[in-house]
Amino acid sequence: MGRISVLLADDSLIVREGLRALLGMTDDLDVVGVAGDYGELVARAEELAPQAIVTDIRMPPTFQREGIDAARLVRKRHPGTGIVILSQFDDPDYAVALLSEGASGCAYLLKDGVAAGDQLARAIRTVTSGGSMLDPKIVEALVRPLGEADLSPAEEELLALVAEGRPLNAIAIKRGTTGADVAASVEQLFLKLAKQATGGGQAGLRNLRRLHQAIVDREEQGERLSRLLPGGIADRVRRGRPGAGETERLTVTVLISDVRGYTAIAEASDPSRLAGQLMEHRTVASDAVLLEQGTVMQFVGDSVMAVFGAPDPQSDHADRALRAAAAMHRAQLELNRRWRSAGLPAFELGVGLSTGLVAAALIGSQERAEYSVVGDAVNLAQRLQQFASGGETVLSEATYSALTRSPQAERIGPTQVKGRHELVTAFLVPAPRRGR
Repeated sequence: MGRISVLLADDSLIVREGLRALLGMTDDLDVVGVAGDYGELVARAEELAPQAIVTDIRMPPTFQREGIDAARLVRKRHPGTGIVILSQFDDPDYAVALLSEGASGCAYLLKDGVAAGDQLARAIRTVTSGGSMLDPKIVEALVRPLGEADLSPAEEELLALVAEGRPLNAIAIKRGTTGADVAASVEQLFLKLAKQATGGGQAGLRNLRRLHQAIVDREEQGERLSRLLPGGIADRVRRGRPGAGETERLTVTVLISDVRGYTAIAEASDPSRLAGQLMEHRTVASDAVLLEQGTVMQFVGDSVMAVFGAPDPQSDHADRALRAAAAMHRAQLELNRRWRSAGLPAFELGVGLSTGLVAAALIGSQERAEYSVVGDAVNLAQRLQQFASGGETVLSEATYSALTRSPQAERIGPTQVKGRHELVTAFLVPAPRRGR
């Protein structure tokens, strides 16, 4: 993993050098420059394009909010820049003001705590990956006016996680539940706190509302990017990497699945019920891909396309793709059993895997972008899946050779494949036994 470039900004030379020495003790953080006032911070950020900025909240010329204002300007010009604000003030208004314009990639820490442990380093790593973080004392100050609300231990834990800037999905994983369940719990918690704050303190209610809006804005931003882009790519857009139009050459394994006889199924099915089946199918297919750290590229009708080894290279991409294909077949068998009992048609999947060099590029912006891989491996995967009957997976010769352990498979060919001049050799992995 590459080192994270950091720009330090503080009007005090002693503080700057102290922070530089503190960060110099880490293996993954690299201080690339310093600044002493608002203008210098903006100029150095333009010059150095750091991945993260650590800045005092108050700097020359007016010693008001120059740090926050400069950070906001830099983020407008370079949306992927992580921001860590340092302050000697534990006033929640400053923290919530910072988060209210988008919590993703922002942290607010108190100066008297950064020298203890690795709090500053953790904050820098968090913001460069799109997360947010508040100093524990700020979290305490945020909820202090509402302490008389008589919260249960579970509610206190939930409020602390929310105030720290944890995404709702991350909280759901920690609590062993769903994002929808956490969202409902947060809504009830804020309702309880708001009622208490109305009777006890307007400052608490104001902070509560602003914090809630910051959370909503952050979640909406993350959801919007996640819907527009395949898994893993949204994080890259938030961090500003890779740039739009940049092309990477990667060796990957492409997976393409297709439902056998889907046209006939669609002709005989109620459209609304078929749409529900497609949604369930895509969900289990995506889960199988993501479990192996693959990237779901696109859904086209009943077809699913995924890639292993992009955007981040993987040495075992062929193994991961084969395991994902097997998991897709198993999950679909379970779905089919349930669908048959409900009188719904089963989906029989054919899967094709192909390994080779592709060109990968992110085209667009944060608001509308598309991550694409182009190459012969994509076209061959599409052709090979046509050779697979329900429950079967067909591997290209390159995929079979790239596996660390050869599966039980039947050799096909050399045979002619539509659209290719050269004959192709492939390997067919049979369908899993029904009893399993």
